[in-house]
Amino acid sequence: MEFETKCLHAGYQPKNGEPRVMPIVQSTTYTYDSTEEIGKLFDLEKAGYFYTRLANPTTDAAEQKIAALEGGVGALCTASGQAATFFALLNILEAGDHFVSSNLIYGGTFNLFAHTFKKMGIEVTFVDQTASLDELKKALQPNTKAVFAETIANPAMAVLDIEKFATFAHEADVPFFIDNTFATPYFCRPIEYGADIVIHSTTKYLDGHAVQTGGVIVDSGNFDWTNGKFPQLSEPDVTYHGLVYTETFGNAAYITKARVQLMRDLGATPSPHNSFLLNLGMETLAVRMDRHYQNALEVAEFLAKQSHVSTVSYPGLATDSQYELAQKYVPNGLCGVISFTINGGKEVAAAWLDKLELVSLEVHVADIRTCALHPATSTHRQLSDEELDAAGISAGLIRISCGIENSKDILADLAQAFASLEQ
Repeated sequence: MEFETKCLHAGYQPKNGEPRVMPIVQSTTYTYDSTEEIGKLFDLEKAGYFYTRLANPTTDAAEQKIAALEGGVGALCTASGQAATFFALLNILEAGDHFVSSNLIYGGTFNLFAHTFKKMGIEVTFVDQTASLDELKKALQPNTKAVFAETIANPAMAVLDIEKFATFAHEADVPFFIDNTFATPYFCRPIEYGADIVIHSTTKYLDGHAVQTGGVIVDSGNFDWTNGKFPQLSEPDVTYHGLVYTETFGNAAYITKARVQLMRDLGATPSPHNSFLLNLGMETLAVRMDRHYQNALEVAEFLAKQSHVSTVSYPGLATDSQYELAQKYVPNGLCGVISFTINGGKEVAAAWLDKLELVSLEVHVADIRTCALHPATSTHRQLSDEELDAAGISAGLIRISCGIENSKDILADLAQAFASLEQ
């Protein structure tokens, strides 16, 4: 099936007499005819459902759809994007390990890596993603176990050289993790460029309607977990009677372990109703992303002409420093998110934002409705001035997420807000 068709049909295909629309299986438990059957489920000898914390038919259908869209062998949905990032790395990291991350990442992810993981004995080194391969290699340590970055950085809007980072990780014999939330698989499928594990905050474009929080981990099935660096996957798990994931589940070992071990022990399970809403959003993903991109390109061109604006970061603009990389990795479109810097710093930025009428002030992004945010005082508020500078976030930086309204209405609202600064 082509991508647009997968959005509608992957994951759930009803049999004769079954519901056309994927049903909500709002149940925590499932019944069986014998203790033997249930025992096989707990020993991972048989596929099936026995408790919704680990698996649910509605969530399973959403997971299969996302795996199909990204080109992976399997996926695991979580209760939030943060949980997905946490589970994805914790699945292979433990106290004493180290990993490398781009410094151009979402503020919440930065805190998770720099502070929460540190408390767990896991260290991170942040790198400049524009550095050469030789420079990146200087961040490696004997205990490095992973490399992480975002396809399109939030909110810096920097496009990652995915193949360079994949090479960086693979030459170190470690997996490359990438957050593909902004680009979505409609505009970019990182696995095709060498990524091993793909992460999404499904709260954003995959849902698209701001009605559920969720995350997902997608396993490419391509990384060799038997290289000696990942005993968690290649050696016996005592909690499953000595089962070895790589032997039993082959190239689906990573995603299986994440489900049956981390989800079992830590929870962070999405509700069946949220999975239903997520699937509903994904059905229109292809249609929505084209409109988000078209509107954002118009808005970016408008912002670039404003005297109150000093910089506009949108790789769809031919004048943008990221344009060349965008043409390589996201040639058919980007997303609806734009970052721009307004002259006058925090006070002027606040005054402009407060004058918006159609555009909502929200701690959100990637909604069908246009919204705006001041990252330095919201999503990245916990970062120091030095950390903000390193993440490319100035006091006057504004992030606007273009929805799917008529672009004329969006532009009119922005224009009246700029006009108010003249008064």
